[in-house]
Amino acid sequence: MTSADGEVADGTAGRPTVRGRDTQARLERAAREVIARKGFFKTTITDITSAAKRSPASFYHYFGSKEDLLASLAEDFRASAKSRAVQALHPGQDLHDIIQESVRAHWDTYREHLGVMVEVFQLAMIDDAFAQRWREMCADAIDWVAQTVRMAQRQGYSPDADPELVGSAIVAMLNHFTYVWLVAGGDVAGRELDEEAAIKTLTDTWYRSVSWRDQGS
Repeated sequence: MTSADGEVADGTAGRPTVRGRDTQARLERAAREVIARKGFFKTTITDITSAAKRSPASFYHYFGSKEDLLASLAEDFRASAKSRAVQALHPGQDLHDIIQESVRAHWDTYREHLGVMVEVFQLAMIDDAFAQRWREMCADAIDWVAQTVRMAQRQGYSPDADPELVGSAIVAMLNHFTYVWLVAGGDVAGRELDEEAAIKTLTDTWYRSVSWRDQGS
């Protein structure tokens, strides 16, 4: 027998019911909104369940702690970023178009998961588990940037570039630039950055970093 939230009566997890999936989705959606507004450390489980219009007890059917919920939201970002990037790619695109669509996927997904990304990054500074999670999230992007380096190298560009190190540098740029302009209000006095200008700047910087040739070539 299951509860209204899709939990087996003896406390073990059963197959989620429609209502159970709805409850989990409501909790996650509420958590994103509350964390974005108050920050992770000031957000309580009661804040989340109140915003979701669910009982505090229902929270523990799905998450062992507030940190577990944040980890789940981080995985949502990771899956969404990968899916969006893949869906944006089409046969016949040149390298510049591939990079542009990859940048747009990163920017849009980061903006949609802004509060979660900020809190995961901050927790990574003080919590080993979240530090590892942050590395895993970045690893997907680093691997993809490394693939664009290899694409360029097959065309005779960036002959002695280290794909993984270039990937690390580009992903660090993407993450920090996005944070500075979407969260911190920018770092150029009096400048409001248009999102298309941001995407173009990131695209051009990434593309130029992988499309150079030796002067003697």
